[in-house]
Amino acid sequence: MAQLIRIILPLAVLAAGYFAFQQLADEKKKPPPRRAERRLIEAEATILQRTDYQVILQSQGLVQPHNQTSLTPRVSGQVRKISPNFESGSFFKKGETLLEIDPTDFQTAKTAALARLARAEASLAQEEARAKQALLDWNDLGYTEPPTDLVLRKPQLKEARANVKAAQADLDDSVRNLERTKVVAPYAGRVRERMVGLGQSVSSGTVLGEIFSTDFAEVRLSLSARELKHVTLPNNPEDPPVDVTLVDALTEKSGQTWKGQIVRTEGILDEGSRKLFVIARVDDPFGLMQPKGKNKPNPLRIGQPVRAILEGATIENVFVIPRETLRRPNEILTIHPTEFTLKRQKITPIWTDPENLVVTEDLIEDWHLVTNRLATAPEGAKVKIVEPDEEPKAALKKKDSEPAA
Repeated sequence: MAQLIRIILPLAVLAAGYFAFQQLADEKKKPPPRRAERRLIEAEATILQRTDYQVILQSQGLVQPHNQTSLTPRVSGQVRKISPNFESGSFFKKGETLLEIDPTDFQTAKTAALARLARAEASLAQEEARAKQALLDWNDLGYTEPPTDLVLRKPQLKEARANVKAAQADLDDSVRNLERTKVVAPYAGRVRERMVGLGQSVSSGTVLGEIFSTDFAEVRLSLSARELKHVTLPNNPEDPPVDVTLVDALTEKSGQTWKGQIVRTEGILDEGSRKLFVIARVDDPFGLMQPKGKNKPNPLRIGQPVRAILEGATIENVFVIPRETLRRPNEILTIHPTEFTLKRQKITPIWTDPENLVVTEDLIEDWHLVTNRLATAPEGAKVKIVEPDEEPKAALKKKDSEPAA
């Protein structure tokens, strides 16, 4: 009996211990983990709709005068007088005398030419009288045959008439040289630089100064082959010009603009850049023809760099994608209109500018275009479309933290 108790007692202790262990283990079991709810991605978006897009072409160039001349005299002499308008930066009118050369020698030459003409005309009158007298004498002598040219002094008359013409030509030449002592402006313009001074001796090849016209200025602009497809340029004289707006490239914040027109093309592609150069014209660049007042525009100076903006053709039925919405180069994020899931889409633009990309294919109308930056954007993720924040969150926190008055 004692032996049986020794066997059963340890087994009972082991069984009680095992039962207690199971009870404690069941109490420490954790409840099954709850599945965490997936948070929706919040995104700002706009609906994709087809529209018509006005192509805007941009270029740049330097303002150049239409006419630019190195002013030179046609006679030699000493500079006797200089007009106040023949100074660097001064304006002048067409036909205005800018400079005068001492005319004394040319006046003397004119007087001598007049005297030679008078002598030649007197000799001609004498020869004509002798010819008439020779004919009378021939008839009085009773000759039956006609008189010869020598009898009628025709060679002498011919020489006398030639001498008159030569003297008249010398007079005309002396008169022209006397007129050329006054250097006259060939057009209305402005003086770029004067290169001679009062009392200086000049010859027919001396450069007196540099002048340019002010009736209109020109800007040479370049357009690429891609841009040429979207604008109709005047290739012939009868073609209509294309309007262009010029913006000051030095101080763009001033907002100063000038209206011009593209009037012709050079017709030859540049060998290096493969671009076509066109010529834009701006009438009255210095505003000389406009009334004085507060609204008078600033002058468009020669040599001034400008940006040119011109309207091209209208591309119909396209998607216009703001460049700021690009996730990667030529990649955007769209949202399904009913499932509200994200989708990455590659786009192939047919036209780009600094602000937009124009697309004809690859997109579906009424889908949503994500317009803000997302921290994470996995393909197929659920999205909640929200309105753009009116104020930055930092500003809101600061505002809330301010003490009440």
